[in-house]
Amino acid sequence: MPPNLASAAAPFRRLTPSGWQTWTVLVVHALWLPTGHLGLWAEDSTVRARRTKKHPFAAPADTIAAALGDAVAKGSHATTTLRLPSSGGRPLDSPELVRTDPPARRSAAVALAPWLVPTLELDPDAALPLLRGLDDRVAHGSSLRHAAEVAAFAADLVRRGRVLPTVTDGAAAWRPLLTGADAAWARALAAALPPAARAAGENPGTLVGGMLDALVDAAARTALEGVRLAGGRGTISGSWLGALSGRERHIDADASALAALAEAVAEWQRDAAGGAVRACFRLVEPDEEEVQRWRVDFSLQAADEPSLVVDAEKVWRSRGALRALARHLDAPQETLLTELGRASRLWPELDDALRTAKPSTLDLDVTGAHRFLREGAPQLHAAGFGVLLPTWWGRPGSKLGAKLRARGRRSAPGTVATASAVGMRSLVDYQWELAIGDESLSEKELRELAKLKTPLVRLRGQWVELDAKHLAAGLKLLKSGGEMSVGELLHLGLSMEDDPHALPIQAVTADGPLGDLLAGEAERHLEPIEPPPGFVGTLRPYQKRGLSWLTFLETLGLGGVLADSMGLGKTVQLLALMAGDSAEVGPTLLVCPMSLVGNWEREAAKFAPGLRVHVHHGAERARGAEFAAAVREADVVVTTYSVAARDAEALGEIAWHRVVVDEAQAIKNAATRQAAAVRALPARHRVAVTGTPVENRLADLWSIMDFANPGLLGAASAFKKKYAEPVERHGDEEAAARLRRITGPFVLRRLKTDKTIISDLPEKLEMEVLCNLTGEQASLYQAVVDDMIEKIERSDGIERRGLVLATMSKLKQVCNHPAQFLHDDTRLAGRSGKLARLEEILEEVLAAGERALLFTQYAEFGGMLRAHLSARFGREVLYLHGGVSKKDRDAMVARFQGRLADPGQTGSSQGETGPPLFVLSLKAGGTGLTLTAANHVVHVDRWWNPAVEDQATDRAFRIGQRRAVQVRKFVCAGTVEEKIAGMIREKRGLAAKIVGTGEQWLTEMSTSDLRRLFTLESGAVVE
Repeated sequence: MPPNLASAAAPFRRLTPSGWQTWTVLVVHALWLPTGHLGLWAEDSTVRARRTKKHPFAAPADTIAAALGDAVAKGSHATTTLRLPSSGGRPLDSPELVRTDPPARRSAAVALAPWLVPTLELDPDAALPLLRGLDDRVAHGSSLRHAAEVAAFAADLVRRGRVLPTVTDGAAAWRPLLTGADAAWARALAAALPPAARAAGENPGTLVGGMLDALVDAAARTALEGVRLAGGRGTISGSWLGALSGRERHIDADASALAALAEAVAEWQRDAAGGAVRACFRLVEPDEEEVQRWRVDFSLQAADEPSLVVDAEKVWRSRGALRALARHLDAPQETLLTELGRASRLWPELDDALRTAKPSTLDLDVTGAHRFLREGAPQLHAAGFGVLLPTWWGRPGSKLGAKLRARGRRSAPGTVATASAVGMRSLVDYQWELAIGDESLSEKELRELAKLKTPLVRLRGQWVELDAKHLAAGLKLLKSGGEMSVGELLHLGLSMEDDPHALPIQAVTADGPLGDLLAGEAERHLEPIEPPPGFVGTLRPYQKRGLSWLTFLETLGLGGVLADSMGLGKTVQLLALMAGDSAEVGPTLLVCPMSLVGNWEREAAKFAPGLRVHVHHGAERARGAEFAAAVREADVVVTTYSVAARDAEALGEIAWHRVVVDEAQAIKNAATRQAAAVRALPARHRVAVTGTPVENRLADLWSIMDFANPGLLGAASAFKKKYAEPVERHGDEEAAARLRRITGPFVLRRLKTDKTIISDLPEKLEMEVLCNLTGEQASLYQAVVDDMIEKIERSDGIERRGLVLATMSKLKQVCNHPAQFLHDDTRLAGRSGKLARLEEILEEVLAAGERALLFTQYAEFGGMLRAHLSARFGREVLYLHGGVSKKDRDAMVARFQGRLADPGQTGSSQGETGPPLFVLSLKAGGTGLTLTAANHVVHVDRWWNPAVEDQATDRAFRIGQRRAVQVRKFVCAGTVEEKIAGMIREKRGLAAKIVGTGEQWLTEMSTSDLRRLFTLESGAVVE
């Protein structure tokens, strides 16, 4: 499949007095025009949108030319009409366009609308070098990157000779010969065509086909520069050949001659162009007595049905046309000779056979056969020819390989040390064995094979490949042995990466649980573990399996990454693990974001009340001897990433039993101070907890895995060379598979979409999410309480009731965000505990490709959320409030549910995925809507009316919902929000009576009760 062509363009950076500023000035897009030219157009983020039929922030063609320089010197200026996603009378920004001051999104429906766009047009000869040499001077839209992929494919087809000369509209042209894998790749490119490349209105197949034809022609002429194809002077064929090798494509001939030439060329290439038949080469091994007599038989093979083959001898016996391969072949002998001649350019040894009148086979000795297997066959197959090889070739058992057997170090007579003592750094004894398939070889047998000095030998009834370097390495390995670390053993055994001597490694085995891990059977051998007595609660079956997995790794002294998707209860699995620790083993250090400190403290009190939890955070945190004493009295020490970096020396002096990092993506950048500090913490056991083990780059995984199992993936530079670059840049599936094998045993990831998991889950999972206040929020909260309590004491009747409700509203606004309470336009980031937690949750929602509804009772705050989240995640965020018309409201719902506002418009497709986030004001969006595309619901602030909140939740949890719905209700710890939530939990039977009408019941409370309700409790602030 084509690579990810929709990844975001790399932004630009500049240094300003306030630091580095990141922005995208120009995003260049590409489309293939009906004229047969490449059209370039661009968005300019520095231009503000204007209401006009011309695209309001499209860059002038001069700007594009200046940005791309000499690469587009031959481009011509034009104007093109494009149909682009638009809303509120303006086109939407493309996903790659990032503005420092993004425009406010309108609530109007999104539909395709025509816009006049300045374009820079390049003919194919000028387009090819541009697309083959894109640099980062400007940001590349997905359509431009896609065009570059088509150009690379065109160049590759020319390099492999998969092109044919033809006559088109009185001109000579080269066209691609698409068969087999090439045809599949062309279809994949058409399927991956980005929407921006279809803005001119044609279907993907036509657009990609036209672009590929033109770029193949340009690439072929580039390859033939300086070469003049020979032809009869003064003849039409000579004119045609000349037009194929120069930049002048026109054939100088009258209409009737051109028609005759076109017909002759079409007849000549009919079979090849249609991909009907191709040459096939079959390697035949010798009889047992004749080990040197190998041969390659020639045949014609149906390209679309490889099982249909007619051998060359039958072709030569035929006279004229031949009925074979389920089709009629007009000139089979000419076809065979043409195919053999083309193949000889890749496999020169064919020249010997072509010197005969009727080539049907080529005799080879054993060295030639080995060379064909190693070199000729792969090249012919890659060029589209048929290749049939003996079944033993390519099997692991056809080559000499090494097997490593490891055994735990004996610490005392009759006992075997396990890896749990020092984990990845513990030592094991090892010994190498050599084998071909399942047959082990002795040193004597190996020396006898080395004496044969032949690349292929028949051994114990089967042909095997022998390599002199492998034999020498094997003899050396047999004499080696000794000790290696568990980390080295695991990397070697799980990656199955070849030994530095290039001898293939067939197996790595060990005894005990380590052997189970290497064999991939550890999970089958896991014993189900019930929660320890200190755990209060019930674990679901998959959570028990998670506890068993964590315990198994710790018995080996190995670390793990618990990467269950959000909502599957990673916290309770860790608490169950910690609750089973004895007091003698020492404390667990838990590092998490500031927003989760209070949550861990509360969840521990709820599920593992016997755990002694010490929070190490804040300006008044314990230091020196006081800290050491606190650690001795604690089972769990909770701290934040920032404190872990600041107090690295103090934390590093403690012999931790276990270090757990929650939201482990916080250490994904290995170069940061906090990531380095966390990785350096000494511990017997390590656990990383994250819902997104890889967010953007494989380097994220390296950093997290290097914390959990230091050294398993090697040094960062080696990892980049071995895995990150091959996988991310070149789509190397082998490297990706090797990386999965290495990391797989240490990463437990269960998804809600897994049927074995989903059967364990309720249809609706409701949870209360406690958030802490920031210092700014706490100051504002206390100021409101002090001011309003004084006013409430001096009032009565209607005035008092109004003041109580006003106080409640102000405090809830402070809990949401200071900017909402202050009604200012200042930045939102970093000032609200609720917003920080919301961003963390939405990161996982978006990473999982899921959607969320975000409810707030405040329309003003809803607008703030929409703008902030849109900028934060670079995704469109819908916002429904009371001012939205019914038409626009219906269009929003349709888009969120995944339907276009106008499916009949050109270039659109039904079923298009809608925006993933939908902010709704509780009154406007709480009833009457079906929004089952969402399986996450977040109540950012509370109405304190269960019926109203349930109605809002039921926008997603209703008929048509096929997934479990997760409902989160945000509450700020230590504030009036947590206290009211507690009152509701304690008086469930009276809840409807107490809070059924919202907050009116608060007005009946005495002033002293209100003071207690509104007072800010200790522990509300974590910074």
